[in-house]
Amino acid sequence: MACKVMGIVNVTPDSFSDGGKYFTPEEAVRRVKNLIADGADIIDIGAESTKPGATPLSWEEEWSRLEPVLTLLKGTVPVGGTRNGELGMGTVPISIDTYHPETAERAVVLGAKIINCVYEGTVPDMLAICAKNDVEIVIPTKFSGTVPADVPFYLDPMIGFGTTRDEDLELLRSISELSKRGRVLVGASRKRIVKKLTGEKMTGKNLGGNLGVSVWAAMNGASIVRVHDVKETVQAFKVIEALKGS
Repeated sequence: MACKVMGIVNVTPDSFSDGGKYFTPEEAVRRVKNLIADGADIIDIGAESTKPGATPLSWEEEWSRLEPVLTLLKGTVPVGGTRNGELGMGTVPISIDTYHPETAERAVVLGAKIINCVYEGTVPDMLAICAKNDVEIVIPTKFSGTVPADVPFYLDPMIGFGTTRDEDLELLRSISELSKRGRVLVGASRKRIVKKLTGEKMTGKNLGGNLGVSVWAAMNGASIVRVHDVKETVQAFKVIEALKGS
C-alpha cells in the first residue's frame, strides 16, 4: 500500500498511552526493534509528552533522554539491514518528534532522517537544518511560511492538538483535499477523538477504532499513519491491498 506505517516510541515517563514503558534506553531500543519486526516503515521517537497539561521540556532535558537511545541504535542496529533479516536504520528511517531545533540538529548527527515538528513557530529553523542535512520534515498544516524546494515535507493536520471532537472529524474528512497540497501524515492513534467515537474509556482498548482511523486515512490519500499498534495496522493494510487487487 502507498501509505506507510510509522511506529511510535515514547521515551517519556508520562505519555497518556504508554508513559514509562520505554523510558530507559534499553527498553526504547527493544521497542524500536519490535516495531520494525512488526512491519514499521518508519520509527518516530519522542521524549516529550504532548498530552493535555503535560509539562514542556527544555531541549537539554529532551536531548538527555534521546541521546542514549540514538547512540545505542547507531551502535547496535547495523545500517543497511532489512526487516526480514538484520534490523537496520539504513532501511527503516528514524524520525525525531521535537519542536526544539537544538535537539533536531543533534539528532540528525546521530542518524535521524526525519524531523517531526508539531509547533509551527520553530518550523523555519527546522527547515534550515533539514536543507543543510538532506533530511525530511513533518510540519503542521497551519504553518503559513514557505518550504524550500529542496526540503521534502509532510503535512500534519494536528488531530487532537487543542481541537474539539467536531474539529477533529473535519480534519479527518479533509485528508483527501489536503493530500492535493502534498504528502500527508495522520497521527490520531489512541487520541481523544477515537475514545469519543467508540465510547471506550479504557486506554489501550480502542484498537478497532484506531484501525478504523488508519484505514480511513490511507484510503483517502494519507502517505503516513503514525500509530502505536504497528502489527495490526500493517495487517489491515495488507487486507486492503488484496481487496483492491494491488
